[in-house]
Amino acid sequence: MNSGSFKLSRVRGLPVTDAQLIEDLKRVARHLGGSTVSQPQYSLHGRYDMRNLSRRLGGWDAALSAAELAPTSYQGEYTDEHLFANILTLWQHLGRQPRRVELASAPSEISQSPYQRRFGSWSAALDAFVEWANAAESTITVAPSDSPKRRTPRDPSLRLRFKVLLRDNFTCCGCGKSPATFVGTILHVDHIVPWSKDGETILENLRTLCSKCNLGKGNVL
Repeated sequence: MNSGSFKLSRVRGLPVTDAQLIEDLKRVARHLGGSTVSQPQYSLHGRYDMRNLSRRLGGWDAALSAAELAPTSYQGEYTDEHLFANILTLWQHLGRQPRRVELASAPSEISQSPYQRRFGSWSAALDAFVEWANAAESTITVAPSDSPKRRTPRDPSLRLRFKVLLRDNFTCCGCGKSPATFVGTILHVDHIVPWSKDGETILENLRTLCSKCNLGKGNVL
């Protein structure tokens, strides 16, 4: 939000319309540059709870259809990044390391079979994910030309999101809640210095907040 004498912030509990959910789904698709959006991708980049969006619009493929996007029916093998994104979606949802059996339940979009084929076992898949997540970012993404002061994009990468959540023990830095101990807690990765105030998307300027703390604070520092 732009700075000035007056500021608006979203009121807690304010209903979100179907049109807002659909528009945010379109926004994520534009950000990713694709013709569809998977549930793990929306969990990483969306503004709302993926489960609520799916429930309100009659299922994930129905939501995609409403946003004029292609269904996510997948043919062929998953990429490592897609497999890792699904692991992070589960880890973030649970607030702890996911178990193999939990691949069969929402919000997981991928069953255990692709992990078995790619890595040999679920434990090996977790080892590969942690090794990948702990690696340094290979490049610094330059910001769009209309933001000459920025060196980083607005949305943190999958790897950076995991590092922030892990550093904060998958716990809200505002109220101390975690999905592991408070069922229904939804975690976000939030800028400390807001993006609108030239805050960079780096580990030191990111923190974990639950949805209530994040939406309740508005865009004020």
